[in-house]
Amino acid sequence: MMFKIDLNSDLGESFGPWRMGMDREVMEHVSSANVACGFHAGDPEVMIRTVQAAKEASVAVGAHPGHPDLQGFGRRTMGCTPDEVYAFTLYQIGAIQAVCTAQGVRLEHVKAHGALYNQAAKDLAMAKAIARATRDAGGNLILLGLANSLFEQAAADEGVLYAAEAFADRGYMDDGSLVPRSKPGAFIHDPDEAAMRMVRLVKEGVVRSAEGNDIKLKAHSVCLHGDNPSAVELARHIRKTLQDNGVVISTIREVLEG
Repeated sequence: MMFKIDLNSDLGESFGPWRMGMDREVMEHVSSANVACGFHAGDPEVMIRTVQAAKEASVAVGAHPGHPDLQGFGRRTMGCTPDEVYAFTLYQIGAIQAVCTAQGVRLEHVKAHGALYNQAAKDLAMAKAIARATRDAGGNLILLGLANSLFEQAAADEGVLYAAEAFADRGYMDDGSLVPRSKPGAFIHDPDEAAMRMVRLVKEGVVRSAEGNDIKLKAHSVCLHGDNPSAVELARHIRKTLQDNGVVISTIREVLEG
């Protein structure tokens, strides 16, 4: 039996003279890049450079829309209506879609950022607004959302391809949700532990929760971070460990196609 998984990272999050992340370094270890679209981070020039870099690295490109919140980096909860979420998500997808067209690159997927992602995972109306924007943007885009969340139902309701996402360096609760960042067990710091957790996730469909229980978790893509040297090294280690254990690193679409 062949095991496949996509490895994704949130990239293109610099803005003007401000630099965020180690994009080119992390692109050596991932198969998909979620590119910020200007609302929580990124600007037109950063978007162009990031898509160019992804093309050169043969990395698939996805849109990474967030709340209109540059000052808060899109991590602050906002009380936006579903109509507002639909509109600004569609707007951001359109922006990165144009950049991709100019570079001769296909836009593959949409993954919401930060607070928008976390809110939508638990709010069906918000998740459906994101799914609807993903569908209406055209191009048969894939909606990438948190595994065991309302993103899956939203995608089904709106007729959108769906891919489930897991996090290599985050702890899980017994219900399959992520341990809040402020709680013990929120982060997995040991590279070997994080890597072997992902091997087990891909091959067995389970992950050990912070409470010490095995929970079922089906994922098509694993998020790796690359905003500092240790995170880039963790990404490298996870990719190598997966490959050493017979897992093929593929794009999201390739994983869905089996």
